Amino acid sequence: METYDLEPENLLAKTVQAATVVIYRRNSAGGAAQLLMVERNASLAFAGGATVFPGGKVDPADRELAAKLGGDPDLGAARVAAVRETLEETGLVIGIEGTVDGAIAAEARRMLLAQGDLAPVLDAFGWTLLPDRLVPFARWWPRHRTERIFDTRFFLADLGTGAVDIEVDATENRHLFWASASEALDLAEKGKIRIIFPTQRNLERLALFDTFEAARTHAEVFPIDAISPFVEIRDGKRWLMIPDGFGYPVLGEPIEAADRG
Repeated sequence: METYDLEPENLLAKTVQAATVVIYRRNSAGGAAQLLMVERNASLAFAGGATVFPGGKVDPADRELAAKLGGDPDLGAARVAAVRETLEETGLVIGIEGTVDGAIAAEARRMLLAQGDLAPVLDAFGWTLLPDRLVPFARWWPRHRTERIFDTRFFLADLGTGAVDIEVDATENRHLFWASASEALDLAEKGKIRIIFPTQRNLERLALFDTFEAARTHAEVFPIDAISPFVEIRDGKRWLMIPDGFGYPVLGEPIEAADRG
């Protein structure tokens, strides 16, 4: 087994904290719940052109706001970043308590894009941040890369109704769409979208469940320890793998087929 782990001091120096969120809505036509997918602009250095879940890096202002809430500072900052990035990228408001409609969300997004800080937006609209509404699902921290490394926490969030408006952020993304996890995997299989290795594994795991509630119950059973892919030799071929025991039904694929971003 090849691990390529960096020395601890180099790993921490290269690591960027990040957050992403799997946003559920009920399927108005029936069937499995739908997830919000984001197609990134091809010009981006990381995962350019790939379809991912909304999210981004944790900013210092996210940490400041999380510190006021108490609790685990890293988990809290990631939750704040997930709420902020979702509003910035898609115009959706998650993880808050307060009055929200399409017009309010649009105005809040304009304010956030202008200021870059979630705290004054919360104050301006009388919203209360409810970070526990973002359910921890996974944590991916690849330790074999030589360039910038992302320590990304994945969350689940539920919108409930399908009556929601989304709007693409043209600076980083070029297309937003709703699909069940199985539908997204089918689109990737047909070559209609491109998904990277972590997204593939997470969609396979999410496809086990038709509802947010079932996925949440499943997520609460498994540990949220850092997952770092590794290379394993199988029948003379190199496979990119993840450890067992984290709830994933598929643990890897031949490395030549894996899109690593």
